[in-house]
Amino acid sequence: MEVIVAENAGFCFGVERALEIVARARRSRTQPVHTLGALIHNPQETERLEAQGIHRVESLEEVPSGAVVLSAHGVDPKLEEEARARGLEVIDATCPFVRRAHARIRTLARQGYAVVILGDPGHREVIGLAARAGGAAEIVRNAAEAAALPFRTRYGLVVQTTQRSRSLIDVAGELAAKCRELRVFNTICEATVGRQESARGLAEQVDVMVVVGGRNSANTARLREICEATGTPTHHIETEGELEAAWFQGAERVGVTAGASTPQWIINQVVARLEQLARAGGR
Repeated sequence: MEVIVAENAGFCFGVERALEIVARARRSRTQPVHTLGALIHNPQETERLEAQGIHRVESLEEVPSGAVVLSAHGVDPKLEEEARARGLEVIDATCPFVRRAHARIRTLARQGYAVVILGDPGHREVIGLAARAGGAAEIVRNAAEAAALPFRTRYGLVVQTTQRSRSLIDVAGELAAKCRELRVFNTICEATVGRQESARGLAEQVDVMVVVGGRNSANTARLREICEATGTPTHHIETEGELEAAWFQGAERVGVTAGASTPQWIINQVVARLEQLARAGGR
């Protein structure tokens, strides 16, 4: 059994940047460093940060003093204002691609467009995006939900950075019939596009696909969907301990891809376990 890792898999620029920012903050400060929510969507990496003294909190009430790091996904600006009002040091690790989406939404709202966000409701990034529209944005998950929106004179569309390009095209098509003027900003990040294309291409060439990443990771979920759409049996796991030998019975080629928040050490462990199964003949 041959194990093939996708050309583009694992950490993206925004995640690497966020981890570097928080590591530097921890080294240079004697006071506690906290992350507001998960810095990135990978439970194992979050545990590793905790072991290094970088503590995750869910609310600012849990931070009596020190520094608070805003996650790579971005946050509602009101939270940043509240943190500063509490006398906390704010360290912003928001991904530059997410920042670009923030700017696009502010532009649309300022120019009077009815803002629509293609994304996952409740996701931290989408909450932060909607806040830039003054809370007036419509959030849709797919073309069917876009088709249900009322007619408006002008719609402006922005997309969560980890969505699929096909979904953006479909939603834009529906919105075009719902207004006189449609302005679309493709804010899907370049790394996401490359990772999705790489995963799709590999899935079409192998017998089984393994997608590695946090179950709370939106971009990892997209990878699973893309691989499943090729018809190749696909399994989403967080760690190598979830691999089951029965999945690979009779498989000659197994593909591996990983979400943008998945560290290389987890990918390496998964590949090592797959190679162990291959040497054992899949038993």
